[in-house]
This record gives sequence, structure tokens and C-alpha cells, in this order.
Amino acid sequence: MKRIKGGVTAPKGFYAAGMFSGIKRSHKKDLAIIFSPAVCTAAGTFTANKVKAAPVLVDQQQVKSGRAQAIVANAGNANCCTGAKGLQNAWAMIKATAKGLHISPKHVLVCSTGVIGVQLPIAKVKPGIAELCRQLVKGEHSAKGGTDAADAIMTTDVVRKEIAVELNLKGRIVRVGAMAKGAGMISPRMHATMLAFITTDAKISAQLLRRTLSDAVEDTFNSTVIDNDMSTNDTVLVLANGMSKVKIGPKSGEYHKFAAALKYVCDQLAQMMVADGEGATKVVVVEVAGAKNTTDAKKIAKAIVSSDLFKCMVFGGDPNFGRMLAAIGYSGAFVKPERIAIDIEGVPLVRKGIGIFSRQAPRMMRRKQIRFKINLGVGRAKAKAYGCDMTFDYVRINSKYRT
Repeated sequence: MKRIKGGVTAPKGFYAAGMFSGIKRSHKKDLAIIFSPAVCTAAGTFTANKVKAAPVLVDQQQVKSGRAQAIVANAGNANCCTGAKGLQNAWAMIKATAKGLHISPKHVLVCSTGVIGVQLPIAKVKPGIAELCRQLVKGEHSAKGGTDAADAIMTTDVVRKEIAVELNLKGRIVRVGAMAKGAGMISPRMHATMLAFITTDAKISAQLLRRTLSDAVEDTFNSTVIDNDMSTNDTVLVLANGMSKVKIGPKSGEYHKFAAALKYVCDQLAQMMVADGEGATKVVVVEVAGAKNTTDAKKIAKAIVSSDLFKCMVFGGDPNFGRMLAAIGYSGAFVKPERIAIDIEGVPLVRKGIGIFSRQAPRMMRRKQIRFKINLGVGRAKAKAYGCDMTFDYVRINSKYRT
């Protein structure tokens, strides 16, 4: 497996475009379409929030068929808490995309991100959809269409997030490409505001694709915390058009390589989101080992990176091991305090549940990426989670998000 350029358009037979349609006051791109002329197998995971945006409700129906050809997404408006009108607008985006691309509405998925509780200006969006479809059908879209699309789904993101990899399977090249947005309202618990769109030219059944995506999401996006607020719009979608002609079976060696590539792409996007967290200045990786089971390891890793006190500690550069010990204790996991060990970048902070004051630890806290390792000493299970610090800028950004 090697990393390549191209994002969602790197796999064979995928095209994308993005533009400003009139939603954002900044006049930055706010509308994107990803398209495959060939019908794809499709899978998705969605927010566990009980308050779900209209596009999430629609996609949960659409993706059941396991077939899709296009994803249409807008930024600047979440189309959430918008009632029956919001659902109508989500369906209107689907129908307009299907009409413009000359495909079935059953094969279109829709996503939105932005401000909650405001009706989508569909009168502005529909002409934008028509223009993007015209470009895609006539081949007039830019060679950097994937990048344009990645730009068009950003909200408070500072940098676009896209990645692509290729791997050799059965002597043929298979590619996986992806793009994502997310810098705040990130604490996904999906079965991710964050959106992630993945494309691949592998040939794989919808059932196997769903399982592979679910496994990848659980260990990557679901292990990511920026502010412990779960969005109403979190969505991860994957389309596989089979144009590489490489068939991925459930018990083949090719499957394990493909699954590793999908997980790698998700993991890299998750880290990009944490690095671009609203106001963030430091990225944190918390690795937990020696747990009784994987569930406990995940509980502890997420409890630590979700803790406001821990996040403030990281921002201030204070190696306060007490913040972590407290989070471990209230996580609900099985622990024996007298066995806990904690290191920061290889420097001991805690041994046998007792703190160690090290002169090196404060220096480690100055790094832009900080890795904490925790060993519970009660088993062999392990897990990790990604997080970031909480800064003054996080408060500033979110205090005036609507204004």
C-alpha cells in the first residue's frame, strides 16, 4: 500500500466537483457532488444522536439497497430540526442530482453540514446542483475536482482533508480515496460536525462492504474526540464501483489488505480532524494497554481524551497525571489503581498508581503531538483514542458560530 494523490477521484471511474451555490456568506465553496457513471455498492454509518438531520434520515433509507452512484453534499446549513420542509429539501437535492446526472434517485445519497435550525435555501442550491451535474456529465469539471469537492464541505475547518492510497491485489491496482470535514462537534458514536466520503474501485458485495466499513469506523472515527459533542449530521459513506475488476471476497488474503487500506484511510482522516480541531494547538494520542477487555480499554481512552480538565491540562502544558487517574477511575472500566502505570512520550508519570514528578515531563507537554501510554496491568486488551487540547480560541469560535 502506498499513498497517492487524488482524494475521492483517485479510484478509477470516480469524478467530483465543488462550487459556491449561495449558502455561505463568505462566498466560499459550499456544494459538492461525487459521481460514478457505474452503479456502486454502497454502505454508510450514521450518528447515534436521537436528533438526526433530514439528510441522515433520508440516507438511512437510501443506503439500505446497498446501491448508489452519487453523493451530493452542502456546507453552511445542516438542514436539521427543519421538520417536514427539511425532509422535502433533502429529497429535492436528491431528485435534482439524479435528473442532472441522468441516474435513478434511488442511487443518490445526500449530506448537509452547518448551522442547525435554519431552512436550507433550496432555491439557491438546485441551480448549483444543475451546474455541477452539467460539468460532470460533459466532462467539464476540473482535474482537481476532488479537491474542489473537499473544499466545498468545510465549515469551521481550517484545512481540507483528503487522502488516497493504492495497493496491488492479484497483480492489479486497487485504489481507495477519501475526503472528510470536521473540526468541532466531534464525538462520533456511529454503528461520525463530521462527514467522510470514501470511494474505491474494488469489487465487493454490499454486505461485506458494510461490515468492513463498520469495523474501520469503530477503531478510527469512533475513537476521535474534539469536544465531546455528538453532531446531528455525522455520516460516513463509501462507494465501490468495481472498475478495477478485482473482486474482494470475505476469506481472501486480498480482503485483509483491502480492509487494512480502508482502515488506514479512516485513521488518517480521523487524525486530520483532530489536528484541525477548532482552536486546537496540540494533538493527543492516548494508548491504553493491559485492560481486562477491549471495551474497557476503549472506555478509558475515550474518557481521558473527552475530559475537559485533561484537555485544559494539555493546553497549559501541565503534566497533571491526576487528571488522567480520575478519568480512568470514573470511566466504568475494571481497574486496580495500584497497578496503573502512565507514561508521556516514554517518560514515567505514574507507577503502581503513584505519581512521579519528572523534570522531563513538562518538556514533553510542549510538543505539538503528545502520546500518552497507560498500562492497567489487569489483562491484555488494548485500544487508543485521538484528542486535542481546549483553547481560548475554541470558546471564541463557538460563541459566535451563528453570527
